[in-house]
Amino acid sequence: MLFEDPVFASRMLTLLTLTFHIIYATIGVGVPLMIMIAQWIGIRKNDMHYILMARRWARGFVVTVAVGVVTGTIIGLQLSLLWPNFMELAGNIIALPLFMEVFAFFFEAIFLGIYVYTWDRFDDQRKHFLLLIPVALGATASAFFITVVNSFMNAPAGFDFVDGQLVHANPIAAMFTAAMPTKVSHVIVTAYMASAFLLAAIAAFKLWKGSSHEYHKKSLYLMMKVGFIFSVAAALIGDFSGKYVAEYQPEKLAAFEWHFETEEGAPLLLYGALDEENQETKYAIHIPFALSILAHGNPMAEVTGLNEFPQEETPPLVVHYFFDTMVTIGVFMMALSFIYWFGIKLGWSFVRASWYRLLIVIGGPLTFLAIEAGWWTAEVGRQPWILRGIMTVDQAATSSDYVGWMFILFLILYIVLGAGTVFVLRRIFKNNPIEKDLEKYNKGGDPA
Repeated sequence: MLFEDPVFASRMLTLLTLTFHIIYATIGVGVPLMIMIAQWIGIRKNDMHYILMARRWARGFVVTVAVGVVTGTIIGLQLSLLWPNFMELAGNIIALPLFMEVFAFFFEAIFLGIYVYTWDRFDDQRKHFLLLIPVALGATASAFFITVVNSFMNAPAGFDFVDGQLVHANPIAAMFTAAMPTKVSHVIVTAYMASAFLLAAIAAFKLWKGSSHEYHKKSLYLMMKVGFIFSVAAALIGDFSGKYVAEYQPEKLAAFEWHFETEEGAPLLLYGALDEENQETKYAIHIPFALSILAHGNPMAEVTGLNEFPQEETPPLVVHYFFDTMVTIGVFMMALSFIYWFGIKLGWSFVRASWYRLLIVIGGPLTFLAIEAGWWTAEVGRQPWILRGIMTVDQAATSSDYVGWMFILFLILYIVLGAGTVFVLRRIFKNNPIEKDLEKYNKGGDPA
């Protein structure tokens, strides 16, 4: 049978589900803010192009929300089915943020429905714009509460651990752990960044295919500008995250950087290949003192190595590749958007060239690869713990022999959902090109 070990099968199924869901979750958090920004600019400038950006993006967003509901529900189901011992131990503590996440989603969905179905019901666009505020707040709150659960798993708090049980539980204290500030802020900001670069990639694709419509040019410029701002914010928060990990999860940072021996003035390793048996790296780029600066803000600070931890508590060293992938793509997109933004301002012709627009098109899916790599880094880097220092993944998993078959069934489901999403979105926008929407708008009709 496929995946005969139920623990391994549970890991793979959870990885599959999170990898698929994070695409829709990121869009679900980030796109509402982009819609708000576009509609606000359209109102302020009295520019129909930005108003239509908001309406067209909202039309596609509804589709991704519907699929996100399905995958989010599956995660909740799998949390109970695949990790029953974890839920028995910690379920009463994490129930509050899980409930609040559901409440935040419904809050978002209700106002999103009102917003979409009242496009032609408001004489004053500013009143219609107000409906977007609860949509964006609900989306961000949803990300906040679900990431709080993940923060609790990385830095358990708000209870006493007595005789293998969590007692004297304080769900509020459990929500505001040491991991919460950096993890929550990083997830939310990178969702904004990735959504901006995704929408920029769509506009760049239209221009790369030969369109010269002003709508796509405005959309590209706006989203590259917004994407750059949030990429800078993500880098700054990432620095705080590095310092948090160095203090509270030093074994994770050491695994990220293949840092085997505790030392002062530690270098940062980029890329390379690992000889795990001899604990040596080859072909890596060494940046002197950079790891000490990242970890403690001091070039001569001591950085704890993997030699300080039992081997069974050492995260898989593959996380180094995930970490490098995330950072490399993030820096690339920051540079790409910065050059485009100022290139347009300064009249540099190459940023309008076909090859540069193609780079932006490629940057859209690359940004989502960085999001995936970031989650793989965080979750694989927490191994072997599901609840750090208290319960391992092996102790938390189900003993069912049928998880392997569940993996196959859910894989088929995700392929159908993914293909269906692409098909529906292509049909929506193929049948409603921007020229058609502009014509309806100018006639005073509803471009929906």
